[in-house]
Amino acid sequence: MKNLLQRILCLLISGVSCASALTYTNYIRQTQMPAGVTWDASATVAASGSQLSSLAINPGGARFDLWTIDSSSPVKEYLLNTKYVSSYVPVADVVVRSEDPYTVIPRTRADRPFYVDVTISGLLSGATDPDPSKSVTFLRHTQSYGTTGTGIGIDRSQATLYSQATIAQNGKQTLTYTLSMIAGANRAKLRGEERFSVYSLEDYQAPASTLDSMYIQIWPVADGSIAGITNGQLIRNVMPQLTVTMNDLYPSSSTYLQAYKGNPVLGTTGVILPWSLNHSDSVPVSAVNLVSGYDNFFDSDGRWTIELLTVTPFGIDRLAVVSFDLDRYIYVNGSVTTIE
Repeated sequence: MKNLLQRILCLLISGVSCASALTYTNYIRQTQMPAGVTWDASATVAASGSQLSSLAINPGGARFDLWTIDSSSPVKEYLLNTKYVSSYVPVADVVVRSEDPYTVIPRTRADRPFYVDVTISGLLSGATDPDPSKSVTFLRHTQSYGTTGTGIGIDRSQATLYSQATIAQNGKQTLTYTLSMIAGANRAKLRGEERFSVYSLEDYQAPASTLDSMYIQIWPVADGSIAGITNGQLIRNVMPQLTVTMNDLYPSSSTYLQAYKGNPVLGTTGVILPWSLNHSDSVPVSAVNLVSGYDNFFDSDGRWTIELLTVTPFGIDRLAVVSFDLDRYIYVNGSVTTIE
């Protein structure tokens, strides 16, 4: 049992890459079933590795929860992973992946797909084997954060059960989800999480328990605007001050302004104007900035385009665009006469 437990704890620690930054502290909490007695298996858990449980496993089994605490202001606590182990219940491993390489908590954008790898081992099929050893239940829950929420302090018991299925075979399967099913009228502005869990069946020794569980955060699609210049405007003197408004910038994104000669064409590479915003937080952010003093980036008259672009793990997206005509030459009409 100790070898099995060591393997479970190793899966807990390595199944989710905890933050290596100094602001994060990780720990494992053990809950004895069915009594519900809890014990912190370790005060500090490294980003990878393995260790033995502090308590023996009762016939009802035990649940292990992997938590991480972000000690930056304000202090935030996240449940990263959960596993249940007992003498005959199978082992499950759930991994959620997306196009975003961030690994502290899996995340993606509301318009992007994500993937769930479910691996089951240890299922039995004998006529005398107990029912909890023959199959498990796979659950998908969704939960909205609201219009501006970040998931801090969320009550996950209020999540909506979206679907469930029975798994009765060992092995790995990969599920592809094209879009999130979190509730929301504006599908581009979804904020919330999807949780995928494998549960054991209830028996006389223990209730149905989480064998493994992982969630992915869904963040909204950013949008923005450029004010100070209107489409088709004729500019004859100094370039006006711009007001750049950005909503729901994706975590770890970079946003900037670029200009190029001609009408708007997606994918055009222009000259980068002297303003940018690098967003390094783990949740979306909105901002308003003023931009001025960029006259010398426009070296000739004619039609010009300014774009507001954001760079995310999913590529480069245009948030706003404006085109205008520049005519800074002074034309003098007159005549010269002489008296002879």
